[in-house]
Amino acid sequence: MNQPLTSASNSITLRVKLSNQPGVLGHLTAAIGEAGGNIGAIDIVRREGSFLVRDLTVETAGADHAQTITDKVREVSGAELMNVSDRTFLLHLGGKITVTSKIPLKTRDELSMAYTPGVARVCQAIYKNPEAAYNLTIKRNSVAIVSDGSAVLGLGNLGPYAAMPVMEGKAMLFKTFGGVDAYPICLNTQDPDKIIETVKNIAPGFGGINLEDISAPRCFTIEKALQEALDIPVFHDDQHGTAIVLTAAFLNGLVVLNRKAGDLKVVVLGVGAAGTACSLMLHEVGVRNIVGCDRQGAIYRGRKDMSVEKAEFAAWTNPNNEKGTISELLRGADVFIGVSGPNLVTLNDLKGMNKDPMVFAMSNPDPEIDPEIARSVAAIVATGRSDYSNQVNNVLCFPGIFRGALDCQAREINGAMQLAASRAIASVIPREALQPEYIIPSVFDPNVVTAVAKAVIQAAQETGVSRRRAVTET
Repeated sequence: MNQPLTSASNSITLRVKLSNQPGVLGHLTAAIGEAGGNIGAIDIVRREGSFLVRDLTVETAGADHAQTITDKVREVSGAELMNVSDRTFLLHLGGKITVTSKIPLKTRDELSMAYTPGVARVCQAIYKNPEAAYNLTIKRNSVAIVSDGSAVLGLGNLGPYAAMPVMEGKAMLFKTFGGVDAYPICLNTQDPDKIIETVKNIAPGFGGINLEDISAPRCFTIEKALQEALDIPVFHDDQHGTAIVLTAAFLNGLVVLNRKAGDLKVVVLGVGAAGTACSLMLHEVGVRNIVGCDRQGAIYRGRKDMSVEKAEFAAWTNPNNEKGTISELLRGADVFIGVSGPNLVTLNDLKGMNKDPMVFAMSNPDPEIDPEIARSVAAIVATGRSDYSNQVNNVLCFPGIFRGALDCQAREINGAMQLAASRAIASVIPREALQPEYIIPSVFDPNVVTAVAKAVIQAAQETGVSRRRAVTET
């Protein structure tokens, strides 16, 4: 029988009161194993007479699977299930981030300098020279993570309250990997004009704006308007972060397979924010035959039911003006890129591609095709999941790109900076170490942020968007 795919993100803690008799714990663990649970830690909590209270950490495949496991546990003789805790929910209790002070406030002197009356002189200095805010406030290291909750992960329009856990997590990643102080700001409006106005009004306190989980095509309008209105970087990570990391993996895939970008046909399933940005960057690195596909099929010039954005996409892609379904478009293709939804591509679809294709099935958590199935045909397979090799994860990009942009006080994150970030990510893996299962570095590789930040700073200075040339080494 095939066991369900378990993960730590769906893990539970079972608190069980066990008769302290030989075999009881064995029967309990056997029952969990038979139900498909993957047992991690087993801890003794306390002794109660002739009983032991234990906590068992168990990875499951989701809520229904967890219920199956707990039902099995209740059937074990000599075991009393006292409590079931969802470890992911426990981690989120009270939120995941906090604000801490950089300096102590233990004396009157410290208070007088940090706050009134001493702070007044600092305020006056910034009033006379607004650029001094970069040196005298948190602006130099702060990013606003702005969302309206209209496109949360792959879950859809959940609104601002439900978006908060994602934005908190994003703030954790900014701090952990890039040392950037980021703040989750979820707005109770999905009106583009109101979002634009709100971000413009809060911008003075930040050195950069990270737009997150805002649905297309509104995200394009919002990002463009803010980029034009503000003199700090505005970056929609769902678009550009995905494109930067995907392109890094693609470049290393070319090296592994000894291919040239200009010789390849690339099919992109999903032409929203991420798909458009990925296509633009692949075009930048030399791919000329890019064919986009949505729910209705190929994006081609002359198609009647397209939005303005898709018509613009069609104008510079699909040079042969191909029509048809995703299955038809993949015939003779060399690369598949999925930024759409789960299980939209079949093994037969991949068999229609040219020999040894590259497959980037990045829909998360469920990709366009099961990676294990794809591997039977593809030479290189990458996904958005952390439990497979070659994870295309935006955390490889945004901490470093903002680290660099903040350190050189950039006015924007332009195309040159984005491409520099992509090449930097790719360069972290030495060419001699590249292989089909290793075309993208680990998100925990400490060299990634340093490499990306350095490359971004250099590109910012070369393109004239850096306010500051002397930059402390990150």
